[in-house]
This record gives sequence, C-alpha cells and structure tokens, in this order.
Amino acid sequence: MLRIGQKNVLRIVKRLPQGIYLDGGKEGEILMPKRYVTDEHKVDDVIEVFIYLDSEDRLVATTETPLAMVDEVAYLKVISVNKVGAFMDWGLQKDLLVPHNEQKYPFRIGESYVVYLFLDDRSNRIAATEYLDEYLSESSFYYKENQAVDLLICSKTELAYKAVINQSHLGLIYSNEVFQPLEVGQKIKGYIKKIRADKKIDLCLQPLKADKKDEALENVKKSIIAYLIAHDGSSTLSDKSNPDDIYATFKVSKKVYKRALSSLYKERKILINGGKISITFPT
Repeated sequence: MLRIGQKNVLRIVKRLPQGIYLDGGKEGEILMPKRYVTDEHKVDDVIEVFIYLDSEDRLVATTETPLAMVDEVAYLKVISVNKVGAFMDWGLQKDLLVPHNEQKYPFRIGESYVVYLFLDDRSNRIAATEYLDEYLSESSFYYKENQAVDLLICSKTELAYKAVINQSHLGLIYSNEVFQPLEVGQKIKGYIKKIRADKKIDLCLQPLKADKKDEALENVKKSIIAYLIAHDGSSTLSDKSNPDDIYATFKVSKKVYKRALSSLYKERKILINGGKISITFPT
C-alpha cells in the first residue's frame, strides 16, 4: 500500500525524457522528475523514494528526504504567509502548509515553530499543525521510569517545559529541575522520571537511579575527585551548595551531585564536614 508523506520502496516501470515512472499500485504510475534521476536508475530496479503531492496535486516521487515526514514532529521555519495559511521550509521544492486554523497564534515569516505533520484524509495533501496534543498522547502505559528517550522541546511555561517524547508522546520537564539552557525546538536526550497515577509523563534530563556500576554516576565521581586533586584536596562545593554553582562546575543537577558525594563518602574517598568536602588520600 502506497504511503503518502512517507518513504516507499517502488519499482521503476519506464524511463522517459521527463523522468522515470514508478509502480504505485492502485494509485497508478508515479513520476519521479528527471532532476532526481541518475544513470543508475534502470527499468525494473527497486528504489526508495518519498511520495507527496506536487503544486498541481499530482502524486510525485523524490529521492530527497524532507526534514520531517507525516506523523512526525519538527521545528521548521516559516518562509511565506498568505490567505490560505503559512508555508514552512521542510526541505522539498513544494513548501509545507500550516492552515490558519492549525496555528495557535498567527505565524510570522522568518520565525520557527514546532509542528506535527499529518495527511488530510479527504485531499491526500500533507499539512502541519501546531496542536500537537491532537495527535500525540499525553499518557503512557508502556514507558518505564528511568527509560532513556529522545526529546524535542515544544513549549515553555513558568512551571515546566513540554517535550515530545520519541515522536509519539508528550511529557513535562519541571523548570525547577532544569539546570541548563533549554530552547523551544531543541533536541535533547532525556529520561522518564515518573508515570503519574493518571498516566501522564514527567521527564528529567538525567538518570534517576544509579549504583556503583552506573557509568553516568561514575563519571561524576571521577570529576569530583579530579576537581579535589586540582584544588589542594578540598572544595566548598558541598551538598549544601547552590544548584547553579554545582551545575557551572560539574554540569549536573544538585540531586545527582549529592548522590555522587554520598557514594564517595560511603567508599571513604572523601570527608564531608559542613560546607566543605575533602579528599581522604594524599594528593
């Protein structure tokens, strides 16, 4: 079955001056214009192409890969606006339409927005919307706490950042747990912090659980020891220090830093005395 707005593997049925024609099954033959054709494309070869509608609403194939495909979320730039809607650059010759009713506020030329690409069932046209929650679930039954995920920051409030999780769900990263700059449209690695009773998803940017074999925690511990050695065996960056000061030095949250200090203390590698930590072996 042909998937419009997705990659398809199709057979070349003929080659003409205007390009090659591919077997689109029930949709008939589909042109791939000559600008995408090479000498290597032979009749009966099977090739991977992206299928969409051209400016005259005809199915067309390309070997180019757009910045996003149908059922995906992307951060794209607006290049024009007219009475129909806003048009975004998604890496193909025909720009991507975001109708006015799919915009929360009117899009502006030159600005970028996070949008979800969908296929209009009636017209087979590919379009995009800013209303991600109509297509992405905010609850989950199968994510596990502390699972590593890919995130795309899609909006920000005073309390939290909303992020797209693995192109399929939406979750929240609470602002008071963020210790690094985050921007709308930014892609970043993250973790499932908690699945709440209502199945809503809380996120974090660092792993929650760790033990001696946890590579991330071990790296923080090594950084602390190296820092102590470089500073005459002691430091005033303790478990009571300001979170911003900790992040500025070690690029981790205060919670992770405290866990690393606790592990080092249990291993008797450091001493903790009020607002000071010190190494227990000669430097």
